[in-house]
Amino acid sequence: MRLRIAQTISVTEAEGPGRRFAIWVQGCPLRCPECCNPEMLTFDGGRDVEVDQLIAEVLAARESGIEGITLIGGEPFAHAEPLALLARNVRAEGLSVMVFSGYTLAELRQMDDDAVERLLAETDILVDGRYDRAQPDTTRRWIGSANQQIHFLSHRYSADDSCWTTRDTLEVRWNGQELLVNGFPAKPAVSMWRSIRKPGAE
Repeated sequence: MRLRIAQTISVTEAEGPGRRFAIWVQGCPLRCPECCNPEMLTFDGGRDVEVDQLIAEVLAARESGIEGITLIGGEPFAHAEPLALLARNVRAEGLSVMVFSGYTLAELRQMDDDAVERLLAETDILVDGRYDRAQPDTTRRWIGSANQQIHFLSHRYSADDSCWTTRDTLEVRWNGQELLVNGFPAKPAVSMWRSIRKPGAE
């Protein structure tokens, strides 16, 4: 089974609790004004990867101390079938799953979609709701706007965990060709993912 992705980071501390393997999917049917990642809205961009390959990459990253994966985008639930498979396999290895979605939990449960239900069943933390530029949230970590909610769908995490009240993190990497920036700074509507390519780089 294949999945369309925009980017991955094998180890990040800016996309959820602890160290995480972050996966940005490519494609979103929603069109929130001032979307954090507008380049990931189209389903034509990014690249296809085998889910088995991603599973292997995630499990290899355990050597770097990751505690789970974060699914972001794009819209993860627009790719529910392959992501449900991915989430089930990494959770079976003891890793956690965090998902950011523009859909609300109520909307997801009303979809009557087996793949969506299976992905929800494998999700430990869901951050839901469309980004609303009129309601910037500067008090909750990793949350873009005040209308968005955090749902703890398993007992692995809770609202009492100290990670939710610490400051947001912005990470910057240079891989020789691109300057890679991810995370969520205090200023609203700044992208969770950006890459700036070296002139002449393909």
